[in-house]
Formats: sequence, C-alpha cells, structure tokens
Amino acid sequence: MLFLLAFAAACDAAPADTTASSVTHPPIGDSSFFNRLSAAAIALTHQTVSYDPTYYVIAYPNGDIPAGKGVCSDVVIRAYRKLGIDLQKSVHEDMLQHFRDYPKHWGLAAPDKNIDHRRVPNLMTFFERKNSSRKLSLASADYQPGDIVCWLLPGNLNHIGLITTELSGDLKTHLVVHNIGGGQVMEDCLFRYKIIGHYRYNPAANTTVRGQ
Repeated sequence: MLFLLAFAAACDAAPADTTASSVTHPPIGDSSFFNRLSAAAIALTHQTVSYDPTYYVIAYPNGDIPAGKGVCSDVVIRAYRKLGIDLQKSVHEDMLQHFRDYPKHWGLAAPDKNIDHRRVPNLMTFFERKNSSRKLSLASADYQPGDIVCWLLPGNLNHIGLITTELSGDLKTHLVVHNIGGGQVMEDCLFRYKIIGHYRYNPAANTTVRGQ
C-alpha cells in the first residue's frame, strides 16, 4: 500500500552526470567500520534504482521500500543496513522519546515509522543528538570515508550522501554515493552544493546523546 507524498525533506532534483573517474584510496587511521560503510555504499551503485519520493507503508523494524526505488536518504539507510544497523528503528525510538527535539515541517503530532528516518532533517537531528557532528569545511582533507554529508540544493531542498574511499581523478576529493535523481551513483560532487551537515556516525562509538 502506498500514498503519494510531497517529499519536501528528501532530495528532489534533476538527474546529474553520473560519470566520474576514480582511484582507490587506502584506509585512513582507525576507520575499519567506516571503510566497510563506504564499501556498502559503493555496492549500492551496482543496483538499478529509480528515484521515487513516494510514501510507502513498510515493515518495522528493518523495513525498506521496494528495492528498485529510492531517494537520497535511502542510500544512507541501506548502506548502514548492510552493516546490520537499522536507522529506521534507531530514529523511530529516539523520536518516540524526544519528538519535541525533531523538526515539525510536516504537521505530524507523533512519529511515523514509515517515513521519519527517510527525511533528511530528521536524520540530521538524529546524528546531531548522537554527537556525530563534524565541522563544516571546504577543505577536502576534513572529509573521510564513511562520513555523511548533507547539502542545501537550489530551491531550498535538502540532500544527503555518503563519502567513499574512492578519490577523484585528480586525487584531491573523495567521491560521494548519493541519489539526486539519477539512481544510486558515485560522483565527484562533495563541494558542488552548499554543505549544511557533516556527520560521522558509528552507533558502537556514538553512545552519548546530546541534551541528556
């Protein structure tokens, strides 16, 4: 069963050029978890997915929309799920306890386990509450594989993607796996849009909750 919903919080933009030359970047420091997260994101690019901002009623926990569908947030959700981490459950449980701390853009009076975790502002709030925030920067060196980045697109639209171990052809910038309308792709687009969020979330390490 599905209902059409305007995805004001998920990415919604025209398909971008998905071609990018890359080289493999060696692991950085203690980033075993994040390198695996990067590999999970890269694996998603081998799956055919059409951009679909439809509201779906999904299972809980570990629910997902149809495999051939998705938006930008589903890239992050599916990459973490490959590592056994269910952001649907984590976000929903946090919103049940702290609903007042989450954005109120959609007029809801209570959490909705079908959609909350697929909305970029909710993910940003969740990562911030889990003390996963990193500084916003225009320096490539500040972004590591496994980092999550959020952007503000033209038209005041939110977007999210995941940094990989792959580097651009000039070896300066890590490539990003995201879905901005052309499916789950890997591109050199880190600084293409205004960055509004930067996070590094490992639930085994990010256990302290901001404001508690």
